[in-house]
Amino acid sequence: MINLNQKNKKGFTLLELLIVIAIIAILSVVIIFVLNPAETLKKSRDVQRMSDLNTLKTAVGLYLTASSTPDLDAAIAGCLTNQSGTANTAALINYSAEIADAVCAFNVSEGADINSGATFSATDFCRYVGTTGAADTGGTGWVPVNLNALIGGSPISNLPLDPTNTIGTATAPTSTDLVYRYTCQQKASGGKPSYVFELNAQLESDEFTSIDDKRTKDGGDNALYYEIGNNLKLIGSGSGF
Repeated sequence: MINLNQKNKKGFTLLELLIVIAIIAILSVVIIFVLNPAETLKKSRDVQRMSDLNTLKTAVGLYLTASSTPDLDAAIAGCLTNQSGTANTAALINYSAEIADAVCAFNVSEGADINSGATFSATDFCRYVGTTGAADTGGTGWVPVNLNALIGGSPISNLPLDPTNTIGTATAPTSTDLVYRYTCQQKASGGKPSYVFELNAQLESDEFTSIDDKRTKDGGDNALYYEIGNNLKLIGSGSGF
């Protein structure tokens, strides 16, 4: 007696197998193209960068609100302008990665002095605190504001560092360097100084530099950087910083 069930059992033909393999290959290419692991990692780092700078803006803002005698550069008189209204020739931009503590040839049309309205020179100082202690919140880190002086201590445990945090040439930073930047001004006005600061980061993902370019939507004056702070005109336009 013939078993009909056994008779009807058939395997895949070679053609069917080839079709299935081709479909799997096409789907794999589509998935890789859509997901793009490298782009996904870049986007993740950019999200962290924007979050980090927002956290720093909040922390420094809290410090300015709570302190009767704030100092936006506790490590050195490094704000663009000090409280007496005199333009400093010390540090201009602080970096979260190691850089030569010397004159940097900035290719930048820098922002105006909020005391005099004068525009700073295109060649000024840049500074980094060293290979250790960059994340310190006591005024010696790359954001030299003593957040530890707040009642209850610093609102953040450490200053965040860029996820990549590298500078190609120590004395010639550019807009392509994935590193955080900080600068400030302290304006003497009517006996009550005005304190302003700016934080910058470079973004790297297509999502946030092309599709939804956050650098052109942050309210700043430089489309090459993501800018945040209480004054986004301090550093100005350019690419060499």
